[in-house]
Amino acid sequence: MEISTETAHSSLFTRLNEWRKTHISEKMFVLILAFIVGFLSAVAAFVLHWIINQIVFLLTSRFNADTSNWLYLVYPVVGIYLTSLFVRYVVKDNISHGITRILYAISSNKSRLRSHNTWSSVIASAITIGFGGSVGAEAPIVLTGSAIGSNLGQLFRLDSKTLMLLVGCGAAGAIAGIFKAPIAGLVFTLEVLMIDMTMTSLLPILVSCVTATCFTYIFSGDAALFTFHLDDDWTVQRVPACILLGVFCGLVSLYFIRAMSFAEGIFARFSTHPHIKLLIGGTTLSLLIFLFPALFGEGYNSINLLLNGKTEADWNQILNNSLFSGQQSMLIPYIALVLLTKVFATSATNGGGGCGGTFAPSLFIGCFAGFFFSHLWNIHHIGVYVPEKNFALMGMAGVMSGVMHAPLTGIFLIAELTGGYSLFLPLMIVSVSSYLTISIFEPHSIYSSRLAKEGKLITHHTDHAVLTLMQLNAVIERDYQSVPPDMELSQIVHKISRSHSSVLPVLDAAGTLLGEIDIMKIRNVVFRIELYHHFTALQLMKEPVATLSDQATTTHVMRIFDQTHAQWLPVVDAENRLKGYISRQRLFTQYRKMVRDMSEE
Repeated sequence: MEISTETAHSSLFTRLNEWRKTHISEKMFVLILAFIVGFLSAVAAFVLHWIINQIVFLLTSRFNADTSNWLYLVYPVVGIYLTSLFVRYVVKDNISHGITRILYAISSNKSRLRSHNTWSSVIASAITIGFGGSVGAEAPIVLTGSAIGSNLGQLFRLDSKTLMLLVGCGAAGAIAGIFKAPIAGLVFTLEVLMIDMTMTSLLPILVSCVTATCFTYIFSGDAALFTFHLDDDWTVQRVPACILLGVFCGLVSLYFIRAMSFAEGIFARFSTHPHIKLLIGGTTLSLLIFLFPALFGEGYNSINLLLNGKTEADWNQILNNSLFSGQQSMLIPYIALVLLTKVFATSATNGGGGCGGTFAPSLFIGCFAGFFFSHLWNIHHIGVYVPEKNFALMGMAGVMSGVMHAPLTGIFLIAELTGGYSLFLPLMIVSVSSYLTISIFEPHSIYSSRLAKEGKLITHHTDHAVLTLMQLNAVIERDYQSVPPDMELSQIVHKISRSHSSVLPVLDAAGTLLGEIDIMKIRNVVFRIELYHHFTALQLMKEPVATLSDQATTTHVMRIFDQTHAQWLPVVDAENRLKGYISRQRLFTQYRKMVRDMSEE
């Protein structure tokens, strides 16, 4: 009965899908899906932040602000441990580095994300952040939104190009919903996910962004994530300070990326020992949060303190719950130490088994960097006075632009987030200066660097994007005629008659490639019957002009074909066992088809 019910549901869905294809145009259907994706992304963002706030209130509402709290040593370890158990026994899949996983799905998995990604990151990150994990909820929500778009597209059996668009809708809707910033969501998809904004893709992403933003207002009211009121208008005399702040933010971004990579490398050494990772990560995180409670969770309360404080008394509230509480002289050293240790707290959270992103940490570090820069500037009376709260805001845009290599996202997100459009010009100056500074040292963002090293990063360069999206396995010819080294010419002739290519691979008993016979080069003996028992495959074979690894990128394969002018090249694994052949003609035919498809509006 259960099987028949499942079959009936499948049959009903098939009929509905057929009706949809008949009565609803493809463009209109994509817009409908974009609306649904935007709505569900807003729901996911609201649910995640609600759970985090409930956990934080439950755990910390009775803390005494005037003293340090030893429970800061316990909560983060518990959170990481619970998250690791959830991931290991419930999810049973890697859900870390959410935005990197989206980029990987786009470039290497035809934009297909697993169904559990629609909920697993929400639960895991809520536990991690609620218990004090020093990470952000944005990347998990972006992964959730993208997974919703991908799985909706897979449900209706849409092509990979439309799936990529729906993944972009989910990511854009997530950013727009979290921050109530529709333009930032749109620009984020363009800059970070590298999805090109043709007229066909622009409207669905806009629909998703606007939908997510509107429903977030319905769910949570008009309150912004950060509050900011401009008290001191920007003047042109502050241009030098803005440029220097941008350079400083670029260097801070470089420190963030390099320190994060270093810390991740340490945790990667213990990938097969989760308890050691938990011990190192949990201990590091707990000690850092005990010393610097501002590192607890996303840190948005600390950001709001710096964005709204006007006097030393306001800013000193950031020392609450710490060993430095009430010590006004420790404000700048405390800010500097938090700035330096935040990246290690974030790495310890994720490395120890927690789940969260680097989006919020980049905002946090940017705010602290902007305040640190401006406060020192004013203390030492360098040039004109610069308001700390304004520069804390601009620092958020600067570090985000540097870490993500996304200056437009930094500009529009901070402007929309705080209503700080009156600071639009200085935001642009700081973001561009930061991006130009980090570009000298790091060609890729913190999200894309891992994929760039593997040659799997999608870019806005159409030729490179096509080569990245092309799947090597899809063009490997596995229907080939192989011969052993001792086979005589008389038998080789029969193999030639059944071969579809101009080469015959010579393999040993284990399937290892020993060489290949070029059919065109043995014509002088093929037609001489008297020589049929005088030659063997071992005598007729030659070494291939080149071999291709089964892990090679399509870009590398194209380069080898250009260098060798070969028509067929063998693909082998790490043990030199033959996996198949790639035809130059088939490869270039597939390439031309994909270029044509990507060029269509």
